[in-house]
Amino acid sequence: MNHTDSVDRICILGHEYAKEVVGNLPVVFRQRYGADSFMGEVADFLCEWFSPTPCLQVHTSGSTGTPKSMWVEKQRMVSSARLTVSFLGLKAGDTALLAMPLRYIAGKMVVVRACVAGLDLWPVTPCGHPLASLAESPVFAALTPMQVYNTLQVPTEAERLRQVRQLIIGGGAIDASLADALRDFPHAVWSSYGMTETLSHIALRRLNGPDASDWYTPFAQVSLDLSAEGTLVIDAPLVSPKRLVTNDIAEFNAHGQFRIMGRRDNTINTGGVKVQIEQVEEALRPHLSFPFLISSVPDPKFGERVVMLAASAVTLFSPEIVAAFSPLPPYWCPKQLIQVAHIPLTGTGKPDRAAARRLARGLKG
Repeated sequence: MNHTDSVDRICILGHEYAKEVVGNLPVVFRQRYGADSFMGEVADFLCEWFSPTPCLQVHTSGSTGTPKSMWVEKQRMVSSARLTVSFLGLKAGDTALLAMPLRYIAGKMVVVRACVAGLDLWPVTPCGHPLASLAESPVFAALTPMQVYNTLQVPTEAERLRQVRQLIIGGGAIDASLADALRDFPHAVWSSYGMTETLSHIALRRLNGPDASDWYTPFAQVSLDLSAEGTLVIDAPLVSPKRLVTNDIAEFNAHGQFRIMGRRDNTINTGGVKVQIEQVEEALRPHLSFPFLISSVPDPKFGERVVMLAASAVTLFSPEIVAAFSPLPPYWCPKQLIQVAHIPLTGTGKPDRAAARRLARGLKG
């Protein structure tokens, strides 16, 4: 079956476009909204989506290593969209906010869900305050923790967010204080679990209401297991042609739900941007004269905050630190410096990342 057999049109801001006219939209939208507008990017993706080629390219964010590109089958994206639409009970005519970059799978899948379910797509240029320009709330929205955090700081935006009927939050860790702020929302708020290889999420957990839980519920036709190392293994044939062994240490309950206990890799997700610990340390090491490690602590806005453990009496404002940080990308720069008596090491002399995290968070043991 061709992926467009039952997906042959898209509704955008109340206007329906058949796939036969989508080829004209890049020119039309750029004339209407501006040459560099996000609407132009939406039109470009729709041309790619409705083209006869069975696959399209997506880019990983780098949470499991170096960012890379991969080709995925459009029909599997349709299957993924249907799983989400069915789970959330979305129906034709429901409005869907698109506020994610279209380079990554999360943004692409919002558009595909709109095509599959006949949703009315509301594109908003990806930013920290995606609801600021809206006059009313969409039925469905997929946002990052940082976008949600920012929105909650502005009363009018926060009220619009409260009226979203199905809110999915993904792309980063949800801080406990952010989860608390969402707990009394009147409509469904979900934390999503997934990755590029699973074509967005394959499981959701409720963050508010009587069904709030620490456990993710996998979609139908998704089978889960644990690897020998205790990491989650995903078998989701509708969306991935092979079983996926993740870097996430997980455990199951008696109902087949799971929760994530931690990550095996050393990636910090700060505001939806993946920062690789080893890369930061490698960049800093030639410029610092004292032992140090990079770690992270929970952050209510960014999900995680990059911090430095330093076996020295330096501060963030010490000349040596300022000079070492200056060439780094902004998200790489530690936002907090924690002085320690010594850098934790394993028995073989390697950095003890778990101990470093405990020290950073003020925990014992």
